[in-house]
Amino acid sequence: MNITIKLFASLRDGRFERESRDYREGATVDTVRRSLKIPQKMAAITFVNGIHAAVEKKLHDVDTIAFFPPSGGG
Repeated sequence: MNITIKLFASLRDGRFERESRDYREGATVDTVRRSLKIPQKMAAITFVNGIHAAVEKKLHDVDTIAFFPPSGGG
């Protein structure tokens, strides 16, 4: 299945902004995160097709997944 991945802010460093990749059936949000070697604590917010998604959410062909790092401020 083909998944579009969007990375935001510091998650783009040394990676990409937007890319499509193929994954096997049954892949989850966490499967994609691990394949990108993004530490779990750095993928603080995840959306699938614009809806907040848990790490165990199973993906489907042509889904779009977006990873955001933790927000900072003070």
